[in-house]
Amino acid sequence: MVLEDVRVHHRTGQWCSGVRTRENIVAYDMEILPPWQVPGRPTTDRCFVIADEGIQITRPVTFVDALEGGWYIDLVELEEVGPKRLAVHDLYLDIIVPPASRRYEVLDLDELAEALQDGAIDAATTIKVLRNAQNFIDKHLRNLNQDAPNSWPDFPPAAIVNLAELPPFDIG
Repeated sequence: MVLEDVRVHHRTGQWCSGVRTRENIVAYDMEILPPWQVPGRPTTDRCFVIADEGIQITRPVTFVDALEGGWYIDLVELEEVGPKRLAVHDLYLDIIVPPASRRYEVLDLDELAEALQDGAIDAATTIKVLRNAQNFIDKHLRNLNQDAPNSWPDFPPAAIVNLAELPPFDIG
């Protein structure tokens, strides 16, 4: 696997260290800001951006109780803002995949609608977000060929498995 070192701008304002594959899949480590840290837990999350699918996947170490070990999927756009510098833009819609169950929750449709209504996002981008969300669900969370699904078709996505095993990236 050929990896390119990159810096990624996260919505918290941080520039984070990471890597990008030839397939334009990005992995980076993001420092959890103090108000959201959970005592006794790690203080970084590894984020994965699958740019062609318009998604960012994180397994937040801040999830506790019923969500501990679950996944958070943001619908995003990845922008090249300079040489080896990328910005992840959150596009409002999110999906949570709790652990130990075969279900998922789509969140923040109201935020997406409000952003469209307020002009923070245009209709073409909103359409892209909705299509990307459905494509993600169909590809990774639903096997349309099974009557009684007993496993995810591709979740967590195989495309991120090797990136998840990389040692921590330099924070900062």
